[in-house]
Amino acid sequence: MEKKKTSFALYFGNRGFFPEKLISEASEEMSRVLAKLGYGSICMDESETRYGAVEGADDGIKYAKFLATRRGEYDGVILCLPNFGDETGAIAALQDCGVPILVQAYPDEIGKMGFASRRDAFCGKFSVMDVFCQYGLPFTVFPPHVTRPDDKIFEGHLRDFAATCRIVKGMRRLTVGALGARTTAFKTVRFDELALQKHGITTEALDLSELFMRVRDVKVESAKFADKAKCFRGYCNWTGVPQEKFDMIVKTAVAIDNIVSDYKLDCIALRCWIEIEKELGISPCVILSELNDRGIVAACELDVCNAVAMQALMLASESPATCLDWNNNYGDDPDKCILFHCGPVPQKMMARKGDVIDHPMFAKAMGAGCGWGCNVGRIAPSPMSFASSKTDSGRLVFYLGEGEFTDDRIDDDFFGCAGVAKIGGLQKLLRMIGYEGFRHHVGVSSGHWETALREAFTRYLGYEISRASEEK
Repeated sequence: MEKKKTSFALYFGNRGFFPEKLISEASEEMSRVLAKLGYGSICMDESETRYGAVEGADDGIKYAKFLATRRGEYDGVILCLPNFGDETGAIAALQDCGVPILVQAYPDEIGKMGFASRRDAFCGKFSVMDVFCQYGLPFTVFPPHVTRPDDKIFEGHLRDFAATCRIVKGMRRLTVGALGARTTAFKTVRFDELALQKHGITTEALDLSELFMRVRDVKVESAKFADKAKCFRGYCNWTGVPQEKFDMIVKTAVAIDNIVSDYKLDCIALRCWIEIEKELGISPCVILSELNDRGIVAACELDVCNAVAMQALMLASESPATCLDWNNNYGDDPDKCILFHCGPVPQKMMARKGDVIDHPMFAKAMGAGCGWGCNVGRIAPSPMSFASSKTDSGRLVFYLGEGEFTDDRIDDDFFGCAGVAKIGGLQKLLRMIGYEGFRHHVGVSSGHWETALREAFTRYLGYEISRASEEK
């Protein structure tokens, strides 16, 4: 997956009778810290206002024009208060910025509390936040209330704020491809297209017949087939897979890629059984795995809502996400369970390359040989975040949290791709999932991103988070 540098527009607030010398120091320090941590930044030219800071409505208008001319070059704004700052200038500057805003204020230092050096940014931060609330302008703050840019704590603030910006940018205009109808037996994955559309999430529904027609049109002599075949041969272990089944998996993967491209889809959910197995003689698990591995979110069983959750997780972590079942207890440990699915787990989340087999569930139900494509392996130990969503009476509702995949052993004959998840308060969480009517699926990605997800969902995107999940 290609990681793009997150960039910020830097705003410096000033109030005239506070020490103005602090502005240039803050500008240099903030720019240096951001560059060191790998973030991009842009600043208004110092010649535009006194010290390049915003002090009053006139300066705020100048800053707003600066942002307008640089739109698309920044993912968020860092509002830095080296001293008390000016709230009137801040709202004039940022009320139409259209991106997340992080409000940062410098701390005062014992021994530097005289009039010539005292900042009072501790107090000024409240004034800015108060006015933003009055205008309905969303913003972000993280504890502690004041911190220096070169403080290790602020590095964590930047990590979470950058993730928040990525989520907001990626989710405000999102197109999900629903490939096929809801799997008939799975009422659990019902969803409301109009509820998603209210949040800028468009669903493009396609019949599986289009996929089948496109598969027939893929020629094994084509360059696209050759490139995809080469990709798949190196992606996992195909020992024992019949050549005609490998070729059909490759053709299906090319057809899905073409659909994603032609319909400008950001992510997909696929009706993965039983028509694909009956018509094409394969299981698409490994195809979904490879899509997820290169950053094209792909949920199985036409779970559009969890494709949305996976997209947010992928944007936060800048690494692949996957769709898993809440599947098994792990012995009698109340905080552990097995998360599993037949094979959509991306290689980057697995302990080793997967083994492609004939899907045992389809072999039992429809006869051997119709389900080649199940991708067997284990999820590597790592910190992880999880999220799941549903539509409910016109609303888009999530739960989310953090945990870890452990190195606990799973029986060798446990098919599919699975991992042992350790989550504090798991039993309360599972009870909430059942009481609140959430899916048996959950989206998962590497790393701990709950803070950023919660910030993006509730402050900027207007999603709901289940109250019961917050009480877990």
